Amino acid sequence: MRVTEWANVRRLSVFSLLAAGLTLSVCSGARASDITLGIIGPHEYDLPVDFSPFNVLVQYGDGNAAGSTYNGQGVRQAKGGSHTWSGLTKYVHFRSFDAIPHVGFAFEVIQSESYVLANGTNYGGLGGTIVGPAAWFKPNAHSTFGFQTFMQTPSGTRYSLASHNWSNISSFIFDYEWKHFSFDGDAGAVTSSTRHVRGQDSYYPGVVFYSNLRFSWKATKLFEPFLAFDWQNVAGTYNNTQNSYVNDSYGRETALGLGAMLNISKHYSFTARYSHSVEGRNVPETNAYYIKFVYLW
Repeated sequence: MRVTEWANVRRLSVFSLLAAGLTLSVCSGARASDITLGIIGPHEYDLPVDFSPFNVLVQYGDGNAAGSTYNGQGVRQAKGGSHTWSGLTKYVHFRSFDAIPHVGFAFEVIQSESYVLANGTNYGGLGGTIVGPAAWFKPNAHSTFGFQTFMQTPSGTRYSLASHNWSNISSFIFDYEWKHFSFDGDAGAVTSSTRHVRGQDSYYPGVVFYSNLRFSWKATKLFEPFLAFDWQNVAGTYNNTQNSYVNDSYGRETALGLGAMLNISKHYSFTARYSHSVEGRNVPETNAYYIKFVYLW
């Protein structure tokens, strides 16, 4: 692996999504802090090509204290919130192939964890498992462009933490590096199979469209502050049994955040961020903090 490639790799925080939140948003409309791929940090897609295989282990965590909600007209109301804590444990294998030069590949296995405190009840457990590949190339020495696609299982250790339908999460990814700044992000969609639960109506979750952008300042080799923009739009859920849409099941949210990435060494990095909703429809507010720890070997 060349020196420039290693510099890219040691900063990377790899591909990610808030899996436990995604399970809820696909099932029942957008939910607070559930913007798909909202956990990503700076240099998320600053990736190498023509490298030797390597592995990455990532632990994500986030907590959201949603004291208010947005109604269908976008009015913020001081009711209906909840406290949620989510985690992701992820293993990623990176490699390239001599037969396909100048293209990088990765395969991920992600397990989600979740804890919810709302309406006088609390519960936690494991959500769906997420697996999938990604591929990318570099149009020039300073940029990266690619595509990633994941499948999420319908399972969970609790009924409320399972989606009860398969989901596909796909997006285009990009990154551009300047000497003192970095800009990267993604744009994609989530599509789901029909939800079938014995003894209940059949539902088709609406398509989710999302985008996440990160702009960072390379203040020092160790410290890198950044701005975050996250947006998501969820189409309404359709009740196949009743042949009608579920009331207020559509949703939209835009959130802005501020964070910092610490490049501790060539093997470790730590990222933290705070984000808050600036507008929404039929969602609890995002009032969330995110953390991420990366180990590369």
